[in-house]
Amino acid sequence: MTSSIQGVLPVLHTPLCDDESIDVDILQQEIDWIYAVGADGVCSAMVSEVLRLSPTERCELAEMMVSMTAGRGTVIASVGAETTRQAIQYGEHAKRCGCSAIMAIPPISVALPEAAMWDYFSQLARRVDLPLIVQDASSYVGRAISTSFFARLVAEFGAAKILFKPEASPIGPNLSDLRDQTGGKAQIFDGSGGILLIDCYRRGIQGTMPGVDLLDGIVALWRALQQGDDALAYRIYFPICAIVALQLQAGLDGFLAIEKYILQKRGVFPSVRRRTPYAWELDRETAQEIDRLLVHLEDALKGQPALKL
Repeated sequence: MTSSIQGVLPVLHTPLCDDESIDVDILQQEIDWIYAVGADGVCSAMVSEVLRLSPTERCELAEMMVSMTAGRGTVIASVGAETTRQAIQYGEHAKRCGCSAIMAIPPISVALPEAAMWDYFSQLARRVDLPLIVQDASSYVGRAISTSFFARLVAEFGAAKILFKPEASPIGPNLSDLRDQTGGKAQIFDGSGGILLIDCYRRGIQGTMPGVDLLDGIVALWRALQQGDDALAYRIYFPICAIVALQLQAGLDGFLAIEKYILQKRGVFPSVRRRTPYAWELDRETAQEIDRLLVHLEDALKGQPALKL
């Protein structure tokens, strides 16, 4: 098994109709925009509101990601669940509908001992014939997973089978520790909206999994890093970093509220509707700061390939 999973792989946001059902037409529009700005694929994960979707909706979302991508890139489905059985069922469905890989967080309703967590991830790896991206989303949901646990997975299953999206603090040092413990074999993806993307890139990541809201900026930043253009990379990075810092202060709901606000402002989404209930609303002063930062991002992207709806 060889992995071609790399580059910019955004986590889509789930557009919702007035009745909170998935807006299929806007989802197609979002996925088209993802590929138009140069992304290498699409994922579902925490900011897709998968924890607030029904099992049927999660499977339908995976199916639509594959059909709407139509061969343009990698498709990664979120399969993390509260039981091993359910995670495997999501994973087997992802395989059947044509996904390229699966991604899973551990259960979040219980603090699992390491032996139980090992059983969860190892069964998922053995039962589902797709690469498995192990996500530590503990900066906003769940508990941190140790670097030694990650390294043990690589030793058991191989670096092509098990990949990683580590988001536990301190992200950069943990990433380097995982790289070093696996002799550089671990394939690692940056997350947390890209707030530490430059630092993580220099530590040897395989790709990045941001949200969709700032995707044209992330794609341009990734390309600048690949080309060694530090001046351009930092110019693009600073407003992105500042926006994500605002998102982080309210956890998962902060990401959801602000990212959907930006998607609406940029014409990708018609509304900021989220699944209820949620714990945080975007206030006027935060929105005004985001607006100012978006102007800085647009200025930084002048002269870069861009496409807006």
